[in-house]
Amino acid sequence: MAAAETRTRQEKVRKFEEFVDRRLKPDLANAIKQRDKVFEQQKTFLDLKRNIENLERNGVTSIRSMVNLGSEVYMQAEVPDTRHIFVDIGLGFHVEFTWQEALQFISVREARLARQIDEYTHLIASIKAQIKLVCEGIRELLQLPPETELSPRNTW
Repeated sequence: MAAAETRTRQEKVRKFEEFVDRRLKPDLANAIKQRDKVFEQQKTFLDLKRNIENLERNGVTSIRSMVNLGSEVYMQAEVPDTRHIFVDIGLGFHVEFTWQEALQFISVREARLARQIDEYTHLIASIKAQIKLVCEGIRELLQLPPETELSPRNTW
C-alpha cells in the first residue's frame, strides 16, 4: 500500500515538474523576450525624440551624414530640408511629419509602450508566482520542510 502511494506521489511530482518545464518556463521566457522588444522600441522612440529636440534647439535646417547601405558599406548623404521627417509607424508604413507632429506622435506612442511594458511586467510576475506555487506544491507532496525565510540583518 505504501509503495502504491509513493508511486502516485512520484507521478504527481513528475506531472507538476513537467508542467513547470514545458509550459510555465517557456511562457516566462517568451514574456521576457516580448517585454525586451518593447523596451527596444521605447529606446528607439526616446532617441528619435531627443534628436528632434536637438534639431529644434540648434535650428538645424540641413544635415550631411553617412548612411549604412548594408554589409558595412557607407555612402555620404545630404538632407537639404530637415523640417519634415519620416517616422516608421509600424507594419512597414512611414509617415511624413513635421517636428511638432512627430513629437506628438512619439509622446502617444511612448505612453502606449509604457502600458505594454507594465502589462508584460505583470504577466511575468504572475508566471513567476505560478512557478513558485507549483514548486511549493511539489515540496508538500515530497513532505519536505518549508524553506526558512532569511531574517533581515542589521546593516549599521
